[in-house]
Amino acid sequence: MKKLKIAIQKSGRLSESSLKLLKECGIDFDNGLNKLKAEANNFPLEVFFLRDDDIPQYVEDGVADIGIVGENVVLEKDKNLKTVDKLGFGKCRLSLAIPKDKKYKSIKDLNGARIATSYSTILSGFLKKNKIKAEIHEISGSVEIAPGIGLADAICDLVSSGSTLFTNGLKEVEVVLKSEAVLVSNKNLDKEKQKLVDKLLFRINAVKRSKNNKYILLNAPNKNLDKIIKILPGMKSPTILPLADKGWSSVHSVVNENEFWDIIEKLKDNGAQGILVVPIEKMIV
Repeated sequence: MKKLKIAIQKSGRLSESSLKLLKECGIDFDNGLNKLKAEANNFPLEVFFLRDDDIPQYVEDGVADIGIVGENVVLEKDKNLKTVDKLGFGKCRLSLAIPKDKKYKSIKDLNGARIATSYSTILSGFLKKNKIKAEIHEISGSVEIAPGIGLADAICDLVSSGSTLFTNGLKEVEVVLKSEAVLVSNKNLDKEKQKLVDKLLFRINAVKRSKNNKYILLNAPNKNLDKIIKILPGMKSPTILPLADKGWSSVHSVVNENEFWDIIEKLKDNGAQGILVVPIEKMIV
């Protein structure tokens, strides 16, 4: 039987989350210290540990069948890949920043500027789209120091919290791209490999749904059950069980994380009591 080959970051901001996702999908493997390759014990999968910048090339060339990498890297490398799914972790933004003592009204202020970046492909497309003519200095490493040493007037770099910009006397002025970890695939997988990708994706989606939802149990007065059912549709409809205490029922349902507090408030307004909230490990629909 063929094995699916997946490339993930060997170190860096996506490494730990990628490993965690695979293990939450029930895939067991030993990723010992400094290992560059590992085989799963309970799924036909080989894991390659690579530099993030190399992952798109390895997947395009078929050395790896799929890979987990930042969307920013996929777009910058511009390889012939298929983006299979967005994974919901490693969220950041690629932004333009200038010294915080400089005035900034609009993107037009960047006309004629020198901009330092490691993302020249993405930045070039962004400037062209906005009809800005600027000089791009492609550098690697500590891009944020470029304005301070006179190399550039602005930078284009990844931002998470913004603390690095602040420390280096910079302020964010434009968001070029919002990025997160994505699952990418070689475009020429055979049927057997594609079937394995689909199996893995099924598990990934079950894990993702579990993180976005909570299982709740509550006691509800029967006189308000119709109202409470409308508040709690669940995956199909809430589960309702009679309690020993007459006139009351136990209601079980699933609530989306984004709507959670609004729903809890409505439940309490309709007499719900003893509300328990339980995390979901996997959610299969």
